[in-house]
Amino acid sequence: MGYASFRRHSSWYERVWFSGLFQLVVGGFIVVLIPAWWEWGVLGIRWPRFTEAQLNTLAVTFISFAIAFVATRRIQRYPGAQTLGYLLTLPVLIWASGLLVLSFSREDYSWPVLFSSLVLNIGWIISSFYGKQKLRSPTFALVPFGRAKVLLKQVNVRVKALQKPSLEGQRVDAVVADFRADNMPAEWERFLARCTLDRVPVYHYKQLVETLSGRVQIDHLSENEFGALLPSAAYECVKRLMDITLVVISAPLWLPVMLITGVLIKLESSGPMFFVQERVGQGNRPFNVYQLRSMCKDSEKNGAQFAAANDMRITRVGKVIRKTRIDEIPQFINVLKGDMSLIGPRPEQRVFVEQFEEEIPFYAYRHVVKPGITGWAQVVHGYAADADDTRVKIEHDFYYIKHFSLWLDILIIFKTIRTMLTGFGAR
Repeated sequence: MGYASFRRHSSWYERVWFSGLFQLVVGGFIVVLIPAWWEWGVLGIRWPRFTEAQLNTLAVTFISFAIAFVATRRIQRYPGAQTLGYLLTLPVLIWASGLLVLSFSREDYSWPVLFSSLVLNIGWIISSFYGKQKLRSPTFALVPFGRAKVLLKQVNVRVKALQKPSLEGQRVDAVVADFRADNMPAEWERFLARCTLDRVPVYHYKQLVETLSGRVQIDHLSENEFGALLPSAAYECVKRLMDITLVVISAPLWLPVMLITGVLIKLESSGPMFFVQERVGQGNRPFNVYQLRSMCKDSEKNGAQFAAANDMRITRVGKVIRKTRIDEIPQFINVLKGDMSLIGPRPEQRVFVEQFEEEIPFYAYRHVVKPGITGWAQVVHGYAADADDTRVKIEHDFYYIKHFSLWLDILIIFKTIRTMLTGFGAR
């Protein structure tokens, strides 16, 4: 359930504006046809006898716009994705990919039309983004029983607590309630039934909390059916192919960085270039993870422990490579071996896994997918320093498994780049 799905009871204007078909048609006309008409003119296009360059250009601009349109709408469903920087990066990358395809295939095309289409697509996204900002935020009517009251503390959503079982003509986008509240009177339950009959969406409060926070709560098995948390087997296969392709293609970039950093590590302190440690992977199976050494030699001679802020074991080079995540480059080798994926929950040491399994319900379920070099919990929450922090990160991991998809992976990639530039969550 995405954030946009809460707009069902908006005004006629909003329903039309937010219609995917409407935006696709109008946006396609502006982004694809106007640049072609401006460059070639009405007489320059002789239907149905297009030139090869015109056909190639129209095909690439339309496909690029359609992909960018679908991708931006899908990505905006996730928490933290309503950022203009992420949305503008997508069309640039997609248009650049289309241009590379045309260039490598040596096909004729019109550069002015391609560039104009990209500029208009960026303008279209900006206008849509700020247009949505000006329209009203979704409003929720809250049934004040059980744990649903936690939504009153949310600052990024408009919630109105109902005083009696009636909307009284209020304009709301949905009604939210705790379906498991023991103290909910029968008249309020009948009110929820009437809302459903009147086509007013009714949601369990955890659905809204999940949408706003990017976390799936794991207190009780019955509250999150494991069947709903199973990742897509088809996407697992596609993701494996993408992992291998991306690691192999990018090898000329990451291999030199890894080797140069390794030399700096050796020059600063004694010890090996790599740090090898056993971690727990998919299916609870152990594997050796590779990292560039960021701590002094024998840093864990007294046993496994979390890295603390300003940890004295971290070297000067280590501080830099941990902040920029360069220390994790050797894990591309783990990806090629099939131990890890580029994106997924971070693998933990066995001693911590056994500890968390005792303290955190259903902790082991995070091992249903391959661990990753980066992941949803890393880019949203940052570093976990104790069991409480780990509980929150596990809820983010469960959200990732539940929403396991290409679109969420793309958002994680964008957030990872931001993390590398800002050092968010590093220790």
